[in-house]
Amino acid sequence: MTETVTEYRTEGDNSIYAGADGKVVPVVTRAGEEDTNTAQSGDAIRVSGVSIQHTPATKIWFGQVSNVPGYRSLPHHHGEAETGGYVLRGHGRIYYGENYSEFQDMKTGDWVFVPPFMPHVEANMSVTQELVWLTARTPENLVVNLEDVADDTLAEFRRA
Repeated sequence: MTETVTEYRTEGDNSIYAGADGKVVPVVTRAGEEDTNTAQSGDAIRVSGVSIQHTPATKIWFGQVSNVPGYRSLPHHHGEAETGGYVLRGHGRIYYGENYSEFQDMKTGDWVFVPPFMPHVEANMSVTQELVWLTARTPENLVVNLEDVADDTLAEFRRA
């Protein structure tokens, strides 16, 4: 019987991720140990699972964003960062465009991409259920809050 040997090929140098002992290993952020000292936008709460704040990551931010029922973020953008999201539960809406008059709805299982420098508002469209989504952003969790707008300028939005 011939023994199978798996060879892992790598390209490039990942030594910048080495610990004090010189070894490069995966880093696990345990439940309850996430970084909560993140840039917030009003009632949009961000919790970081992978970021420069508590892992060796230098080119990605990955975390969870949530809005309690009937609440929304401040208008904001993410600077140069590209943002991708996946809705875990709830009904969200992203307002954008002139006076935030355009929007895209998202529900459980939907994916979203927000381009760099795009002003937007993230809203929980339910007044009874929390909106929770996973978000990845590269290169980092850049958040630039903008001047707020009145709730009644956002189509069909209502507070709990």
